Amino acid sequence: MPTVTSCKFHSFLAILFTFLSYSFSSIFTITNNCPHTIWPGTLSGSGSPPLPTTGFRLDSGQMVKLTSVPGWSGRIWARTGCTFDSTGIGKCQTGDCGGRLECDGNGAAPPTSLFEITLGQGNEQDYYDVSMVDGYNLPLLVQPRGVYGTGTCNATGCVTDINRGCPKELQVVGGDNYQGGVVGCKSACEAFRSDQYCCSGEFANPTTCRPSYYSILFKLACPKAYSYAFDDATSTFICKAFEYDIVFCPNSNRMQKPNGATFPPSPPSIEWPDEKVQQVNSSSDILLPSPGTIFLFVVSLFVFGTKTRTLI
Repeated sequence: MPTVTSCKFHSFLAILFTFLSYSFSSIFTITNNCPHTIWPGTLSGSGSPPLPTTGFRLDSGQMVKLTSVPGWSGRIWARTGCTFDSTGIGKCQTGDCGGRLECDGNGAAPPTSLFEITLGQGNEQDYYDVSMVDGYNLPLLVQPRGVYGTGTCNATGCVTDINRGCPKELQVVGGDNYQGGVVGCKSACEAFRSDQYCCSGEFANPTTCRPSYYSILFKLACPKAYSYAFDDATSTFICKAFEYDIVFCPNSNRMQKPNGATFPPSPPSIEWPDEKVQQVNSSSDILLPSPGTIFLFVVSLFVFGTKTRTLI
């Protein structure tokens, strides 16, 4: 039968495991730089627990930090044109997730700009991308912060306002609040429901499913984002970071109302952050333990455990 002292030692090991797991969690900092309110939504992948919230209101200029767990995978997006009652039931013009404020396991209704990520556990790398495979509703920029480990981390996203030049056959037009403007741009798959555009059926492989006229337009507008299902080579990024900044409408002061024009090139005023992010401390206002602090904590517990087992 284990002694009381032995149980205490095992309890300390459990605390150590929990402490280290939390220390290496990543933070998603979501910022609304749009001139209007958005309602971010989150969806966890299979086997990943939900984030602290799965849907919430974020007014213009506001920022929210969500803490994940190691190994978390899922999606983050923004809904627009939402109305919810006091019980959280309602609907959104774009990105709706089951007609509720909290998405609770429901994904985003297309068209929606998506941030997708799978966090590595331990020393494993993170894999992330911004996808327009399900269409587009808002510009967004994702910037890793607090990089650690080997390798470099790249900013990614889609900062061009694609709604301004969305082809008519892909347009989603808003209600009165948008004065009939385009609030979303469908993917060709969503608009035409064909295997060729959806990379399904006989086109369900990278050999037969090639970039279409529409996916090429998306890619020209946003070269770093996924434009169709097999657009992996230039759209998936690998990193190891404490924090990911997710900014919706990063250049909102330069955005203009939809005008039905053709896709514009990236404006000269839009500059990507440096491709290589140096290893720096997290920019979060949540203080993360330094490696030195973690090391001293581990050594202290090890010494305590050794002494404890000597007394048993």
